[in-house]
Amino acid sequence: MSYINELLAQYQRTVALPWQQNLAPPQRIWMVIYPPEHERRLRLHLPAFKTVTTEAGHGWALIDITTSFEDWMGSHEYRDAYFEDPELLETAMPAFFDELVTKVRAELVKYTAAEGVVAVLGAGALFGLGDAVKVSALLNAVNDSVAGRLLVFFPGQHEGNNYRLLDARDGWDYMAIPIAAGGSVL
Repeated sequence: MSYINELLAQYQRTVALPWQQNLAPPQRIWMVIYPPEHERRLRLHLPAFKTVTTEAGHGWALIDITTSFEDWMGSHEYRDAYFEDPELLETAMPAFFDELVTKVRAELVKYTAAEGVVAVLGAGALFGLGDAVKVSALLNAVNDSVAGRLLVFFPGQHEGNNYRLLDARDGWDYMAIPIAAGGSVL
């Protein structure tokens, strides 16, 4: 069985289980953890994740944040100044982060069903954008808007409650439920 098929099987087991409704917001987040080199294969199999979700009786929505920074930068009033002096970008990152949080929250509000899964794809695109823009900060900023489950496709590592994006940064401690090819923790 391929790595992604095994990951999909673990997700299928997780999504098919009965859902507790009285969980704290961070515990309504599922992290599908995979090595970064499997990103393209995972993207190819996204329809299968949707299928197993709907077969389990849950709704599905996908938020792709992969190009959020580029989209934001391309429409920004001062983009030319940022290209001329990239150090200025550091001061703009909080504004980008706020817009990203607003985008993700807006999508979560659309899918308020307590039995729905909202998936976030493209977490790796946030890597390297500075301390103001991190996956952990995004999850903390939106987790209170999750009615059902928030599924984050996470290219990196997981050990205990510690998550490391792209295997490169110091990890952060988070209460999300990890789903990995070697097994999921529920």
